[in-house]
This record gives sequence, C-alpha cells and structure tokens, in this order.
Amino acid sequence: MDDLDSSLLDDTTLQQGPAEREPSPEAKRVFIKTFGCQMNAYDSERMSEALAAQGYVETQEPGDADLAILNTCHIREKAAEKVYSDLGRLRDVKRERAKAGKETLITVAGCVAQAEGAEIVRRAPAVDLVLGPQSYHRLPELIGRLKGGETGLVETAFPDEDKFQALPERAPPRAVSAFLTVQEGCDKFCTFCVVPYTRGMEYSRPVSALVAEAERLVARGVAELTLLGQNVNGYHGEGQDGDATTLAGLIRRLASIEGLKRIRYTTSHPRDMSDDLIQAHAHEDKLMPYLHLPFQAGSDRVLAAMNRKHTAAEYLDLIGRIRAARPDIALSTDIIVGFPGETDADFEATLGLVEEVRFAHAFSFKYSARPGTPAATMDGQVAEEVKRERLERLQTAIEAGFARFNGACVGKVMPVLFEKAGRHAGQLVGRSPYLQLVHADADPSRLGQIVDVEIRATRANSLAGVICA
Repeated sequence: MDDLDSSLLDDTTLQQGPAEREPSPEAKRVFIKTFGCQMNAYDSERMSEALAAQGYVETQEPGDADLAILNTCHIREKAAEKVYSDLGRLRDVKRERAKAGKETLITVAGCVAQAEGAEIVRRAPAVDLVLGPQSYHRLPELIGRLKGGETGLVETAFPDEDKFQALPERAPPRAVSAFLTVQEGCDKFCTFCVVPYTRGMEYSRPVSALVAEAERLVARGVAELTLLGQNVNGYHGEGQDGDATTLAGLIRRLASIEGLKRIRYTTSHPRDMSDDLIQAHAHEDKLMPYLHLPFQAGSDRVLAAMNRKHTAAEYLDLIGRIRAARPDIALSTDIIVGFPGETDADFEATLGLVEEVRFAHAFSFKYSARPGTPAATMDGQVAEEVKRERLERLQTAIEAGFARFNGACVGKVMPVLFEKAGRHAGQLVGRSPYLQLVHADADPSRLGQIVDVEIRATRANSLAGVICA
C-alpha cells in the first residue's frame, strides 16, 4: 500500500455543513479529529452518520463533547506519539467535564488503534474504546455497552460481515466533492508498510453498491467523486454479471450517472496500472487528467528491498505509456528517502527519476520504522542527519517541479469546479482538472458549477484567475 494523496487532507476535524441545523442544547455531541488520508476522512464521515441515528451531532470543541473520537493514521512518522499527546489533552477535558457532572467517552479509531490495540488503554486509561478500521460500523453498539458499564473495550478483530452493508445510507453531502471508498486493504506487503496488518487483505466493494451510493450522492448535489482505496487500481469488485470488474469498468459505469461531472481515484500501485485503466484516461471525459502513482525510490536495489516488485525502468516505461494515452496528464507521486541500506548513489537515482518524469507534485518522507514490518529490523538503518539532508535536497527538486508546472498554467483557460467560498468577500475557491486550488472572484451562485477561468497568477500553493466572459 502507498500513502494516499495528502493534498486534500492532513489532520483535521470534520466541518459542519452549511445546510445543517443548529443542534438543540440537550443534544449529544461528538468531536471527531481525523488524521492522515482521504480514506480516514471517509471513515470519519461514516462514523458520524452512524452516530447521528443515536442522536449525536458534531462539535468542533472537545470541551463540548460527550464523545470524542481520534480517527488515527499509522503512515506518518511518530503517528502513535501524536495520538498519545492528543489523548493527554482529552484526558484533561474528561476530568474537567466530570467535575461538572458530564460524561465524556474517548475512542481511538483507525490504524493506530488496530496496530496498538490494548496497549492504548494501558498507556492511556482515560480511553474507553479502541476501535479498528474494519469495525467502526459497530460504534453505536459499542457506545451502548460503555454506557451499560463496560470499560476499556478493544475491538480490533476483522469481522466476517461487510461493514459497508451494516452502515446507514450516506447523509446529505457537505460539499460538491465527495469521497467514495471502493477498495480497502493491500496484498502487496511492501516491507516498510503496516497497512496489510491494520487494514487487512484487499477487498473490493460490489459495483451495484458503489453505483447506488454514488447515485444518492449525486442526487444530493455532489458533482465530483474521488474513488478511494489503499490499492485502488487493484479494484476487482463483483459486477452485474457476477464477474470481477476492473477499476476502468467501474469508472465507465459511474461516468454514466447523469449529473456526475468529474471522477478521480487514489492511491494506485504501478503493478496494477492496467492497459484498460490507461485507456480510460484517454477516452473517458469525466476522468480527470491527474494520476497519483507512487514509485517510492529510484534505485532498483532499494525497490527490491522494499518489495515493490517493479524496477525504475518499468516505472518509466509505464509513465511513457500513460502520457502517450493522455499527453496532458499531471502526475504526482510518493517518495521515501533514507530506506535501510540506501546509499548516496541510490538517492541520486531517485533524484534522477524525479527530474526525468517532471512530476506536477510529490509527497516525500524520511523513512521511519514501523514496528512489525520487515524493514524495521533490516541492517543499514540510515542516520537521521543523512535522511534529513537527502529529504531537503529532494524537496527542493520537488518544489521546483511544482512551481514549473503551476507557472506553465498562467495564461491558460481551465475548467474549474467551484467548491466553497474563499477567504475574501466575493471570492470562490475550486479545483482545476489537475487538482490545483484556484481562486477567482465569482458570485456564490457559481458554487457546484464548472466554470472556465483564465489563470493570471500563481501563489504558494494555488492559482488565481478570472472568470472568462
């Protein structure tokens, strides 16, 4: 599994939608903090929807919460330590509310919960529930058990039932863009990655269930769907004929939904970038010309140690075939520096690949050991100062490529899907086909519409333009 594209999300709390009613003073309140990837954002939304049936409404203030949930990610460096730091603050909130006679239940969910299990309760006794990512559909039931007097519940098994079937229908969307989890888990077993252990083996949802969920979202105003999976291009869900359907087949079916204007997907593995998916980029207008395709390292020796099962040359050949099919496609990637045994020559090979591909964007990380993964005990662990120096050099190259790509957009006209109001009065913010943020002065009636915008300037992390007459 590769880290999901984090351009859309880092650590955040779910935001209250503009159409939601103000909760009554006596309503139960839930605070959710989401770490990491888009799939965690999707999971947090589904947990919120499951709890809404029990009378919970969301709050942005932990001090107001009857239930606090940390939905965790195990990809980032020192992920568990960040969780325990937040738990310390929630423990203090719980103590202060108890003085006023108010109960506060604390839940740790997600991949850190799966990896740490009962250790979380041992280290942080204020935690009432530890909940793995395959069991969050049981959240209302488990909260009921806590209210019945049970304590320190740990639910990290991989249940037999399909959690998606057990969840309620999606609530009205909060934006014109929405996530749709189509696949979970990973069978690749990259030596640095915990996901096969925290999310389990690959599972693909049936096409019929995904179409039904997508149609409900579109009927409620969603114009763009991002299909999510730890290894999304390995999707092989059951189709209407009972046979396995590829991601390309799923995209074609979703593209037939009237009112759905854009489709994206993330995150992909190079070994599963099939010919029919490449051709989907060439022929499916609703599929955006943006692809997140991690390569992780430019050295074949390091790639073999990572168990990536592809070489640098194979990756470059794949990029060539993708660009031949869709010449205007923008590419992003994930890169790890300082993997055990990485030499200066190995790192230079990574820099060389970055320069050759000319990515529009990239996410780069220092290698950090994950307990239980093969790489954690490999010989040749790289010194922290070496990793830091290599990361700085890599990020300089990445930032130059990012600036080059954005600069080339100045003067072009781009169709922008406006998603929300900007920081300034009369301003809207949307996304280009290449996932760039675009600011423009526009009437609020343009929200949810795709509008041609002439790009006039670049900013640090976005573009600015004017609507074409």
